[in-house]
Amino acid sequence: MQPQIIPNLSVDCVVFGFDFDTKSLNVLLTKRYLESDVDQKVLIDDFVLTGYHVLENEDIDQTATRVLKELTGLDNLYKKQFKVFGNPNRLMNEKDRIWAQKENFNERTITIAYYFLLQASEVSLNDTKREAHWFPVNNLPVMGFDHLDIITDAYNDIKIKVLTEQIMFDLMPIKFTLNELQSAYEIILDVTLDNRNFRKKVLTKPYIVPLQDKKKVGTAKKPSQLYMFSKDVYFKLTEKDAIISTII
Repeated sequence: MQPQIIPNLSVDCVVFGFDFDTKSLNVLLTKRYLESDVDQKVLIDDFVLTGYHVLENEDIDQTATRVLKELTGLDNLYKKQFKVFGNPNRLMNEKDRIWAQKENFNERTITIAYYFLLQASEVSLNDTKREAHWFPVNNLPVMGFDHLDIITDAYNDIKIKVLTEQIMFDLMPIKFTLNELQSAYEIILDVTLDNRNFRKKVLTKPYIVPLQDKKKVGTAKKPSQLYMFSKDVYFKLTEKDAIISTII
């Protein structure tokens, strides 16, 4: 017997991916499109987060993991449950009501929101089951439901967490230069950091480990030193202060 859904409880997932080519923090969105059965008039043409109803036999975290796996093929990523959205009018927009009727959604649906962190290059858009696209978090398309609010709240939470925790390294490659790390902080926080102070602060952290190999940046410049984040060292520390909390 197939597990039944809980009709008015869902999970929506905000998948953030950092793109080092475009130097942007992106959000993975899926296309929502619907035409009229009568005259093929376009009724809905926008983008949404990916979410599903919770099944009766799974807990909320399992639902979020299932959503991520079906969308990206990935699991075991940084995951944060950050807010519940239960406004009684959250599905009452005309387009949303049409979609809810088509999909047999309960118009009084409460959603539990999660976000995931990864590198955008880890996701192969050709392999996703839905028509998925990356969009810069500061340049989003027209969106359905209250998903713009969900993304905004998720992004605000990330900007706090990168100042107090080490979640930045879930967005970074295993090997990185200090310039890449600084650039990621500046882009996500929309600030400019003093290069000298940043490097000085980072190099005092025992969990930022220099590697033997170098990263070539072109013939005109010297190769850059590569580093990695050591979770083992970080979690053994009694004081886990963030890298840039005292710089900004």
